[in-house]
Amino acid sequence: MLAATSDYVPSLPWVAPFATLLLLIAVLPLVRRTAHWWEHNRSKLIVGLGLGAVTLGYYHHRGFGTTLHDPFVIRVFERLGLDTHEHEGHHRSDPGGPAALGAAANAVSEYLPFIVLLFSLYTICGGIAVRGDIPAHPLTNTAFLAIGGVLASFVGTTGASMLLIRPLLRTNSERRRVAHTVIFFIFIVSNIGGCLLPIGDPPLFLGYLRGVPFLWTLHLWKEWAFMLAVLLALYYAWDCREYAREEQRMILHDEEQVQPLGIGGRFNFVWLLGVVAAVGFLDPSKEVPGTAWRPPPYLREGVQLLLVAASWLTTPRGLRTETRFNFTAIGEVACLFIGIFITMQVPIEILNARGASLGLGRPWQFFWATGALSSFLDNAPTYVVFFETANALTHAPGPGITRLLDGNFIRHDLLTGISLGAVFMGANTYIGNGPNFMVKSIAEQAGVRMPSFFGYMVFSVAILTPLFVLVTVIFLL
Repeated sequence: MLAATSDYVPSLPWVAPFATLLLLIAVLPLVRRTAHWWEHNRSKLIVGLGLGAVTLGYYHHRGFGTTLHDPFVIRVFERLGLDTHEHEGHHRSDPGGPAALGAAANAVSEYLPFIVLLFSLYTICGGIAVRGDIPAHPLTNTAFLAIGGVLASFVGTTGASMLLIRPLLRTNSERRRVAHTVIFFIFIVSNIGGCLLPIGDPPLFLGYLRGVPFLWTLHLWKEWAFMLAVLLALYYAWDCREYAREEQRMILHDEEQVQPLGIGGRFNFVWLLGVVAAVGFLDPSKEVPGTAWRPPPYLREGVQLLLVAASWLTTPRGLRTETRFNFTAIGEVACLFIGIFITMQVPIEILNARGASLGLGRPWQFFWATGALSSFLDNAPTYVVFFETANALTHAPGPGITRLLDGNFIRHDLLTGISLGAVFMGANTYIGNGPNFMVKSIAEQAGVRMPSFFGYMVFSVAILTPLFVLVTVIFLL
């Protein structure tokens, strides 16, 4: 994430590459002449990197003002002989090429942990086969979503999504009306279910790295339970209506295709727990608990990739074919988000510089501000921006103040609003959280006709926005 001094804050027109990328993600699949071209991940990569090059061109032209926030990146710059020096507490690179290189390095240093974690969870969970086919009754589907809503906090929203989306689609393979089930799956399993522990969702993990106690997020159980209960009830009523509209012959076929549930590739749960442990303990910015040893940069990501290799070698031959595993979905996320991470450096830099002047001071304000931006920016860096803003507003311990592990303080109510906004409103768009696009892609590969970018937002605005208003009134005022 970039941070800027007041002399080097980008002007709003330089947000255009990021806004254009979001617009193209939404529009290109809808235009007849570009829809087929856009289906290829290569096309997404070309568009993302092209707009990313425009952003890097801005930093090259601007020169000074690029903050090098990653210690490893700073050391690399110094070893390359590029001058880095302190200015108002920030490392800043040389003008011209090094400034653009610094912006690219910052984007990559954020992108790599993000994509490696998603790739690891995606690949390992792809080696777990939940076998069987039970009738796709509304209660069955609701149970799938409820299990995922609980599991997401313990294996992450990505892990829970990859573990359950394929068996859910297989269970509903005899039904024609399935898109609403996938949409509610994204709401519950890929987003809202992950707010109870730091490993549940990337923004909460970043909060943990910044000193939020590991179990603090359990304070969010009331909001989590409220959202899950209401969404599950809404889904059950909706699915009952859709089930009644299915053709009778499809229902009879579904009832006949019954196989008991079972799990193949169980050893992959060991590798899955290994990934969770690596993320939790191999943080290069702090010592491993109980030791004086600080992991070197990117050891965490290296361990995750080794666990992926172990999963690949120990998964029984043919099991990934059985689960129809392929890299298309994670490839789509990788190609799109590299462009997003580069182009979003400008809006994040503006927020870092101007966030404290936004007039935010109440929990509900932080909830909606964090949530609105988390719908379109990646919710992890957005969380960090407003976390730092709230931290700056807290000056001393006292009632309602949470003490951070690094000795700083933050208002409990503001941290609650930020955490809920980042996690809950990541469900508002396909790009609000990493698993959203993967679930969409897997569903489309299974033959489910998913709504477009804006079509999905019609559902999220109509269903989630009233619930967010209720969360505001009940918990945040």
